[in-house]
Amino acid sequence: MDELLQMSAKELNRVEVMQKLSEKRMSQKEAGAILHLSTRQIKRLLKTYRKKGAAGLVARQRGRQSNNRLSEEVKKGALNLLKTKYKGFGPTLAHEKLVEKEKLKLSDESVRQLMIAEDLWKPRKVKKVVTHQLRERRAGFGELVQIDGSPFDWFEGRADPCVLLVFIDDATGKVVQLRFVESESFFSYAQAAEGYFKRCGKPVAFYSDMLRKQHFSGECALHWLS
Repeated sequence: MDELLQMSAKELNRVEVMQKLSEKRMSQKEAGAILHLSTRQIKRLLKTYRKKGAAGLVARQRGRQSNNRLSEEVKKGALNLLKTKYKGFGPTLAHEKLVEKEKLKLSDESVRQLMIAEDLWKPRKVKKVVTHQLRERRAGFGELVQIDGSPFDWFEGRADPCVLLVFIDDATGKVVQLRFVESESFFSYAQAAEGYFKRCGKPVAFYSDMLRKQHFSGECALHWLS
């Protein structure tokens, strides 16, 4: 019979995150933000989860006194120093002083938790990770052409720096137009579009970050060129 696992809410949350991470439905960065752990810790948890499953994420020391638990004497001494001599210090610097100057044996995390509990330091809020769903490519050639410009010293000092305009068909990912111009402007894009029209015909729409992320139709640009 399988052993019945007793898990805390925190451990259940970890299992859910590790499952999504294992199925590649979540990135390591997103997992770290949710669990408030570093990428290194996330990789270690994922390795354990893949090897031992949910049981590997259950705390082994549950119900036992932690070997790393601070003695009341060390705790009292650290708090006294944090409230007086090292008042206003951050956890990292405070831990450094307590260990090197005061010869107290405690971890940086213990110092951090003590300072939070006594309202001596407030942790920064973790920014919520926004997951952007990938946009599907258009179905057919010419439905959408993405256009962009890249300023660079393309001729390595043999000519003035210029801008390379690039037209990429969204459906196929093919480069359909390249043109060197002096600067990135509507007029330079219109001239490049003229070459695209002659070779590929009129697209349904262009898309450019430069144009305030607005779509404008190929018909409109063609009307301007005529």
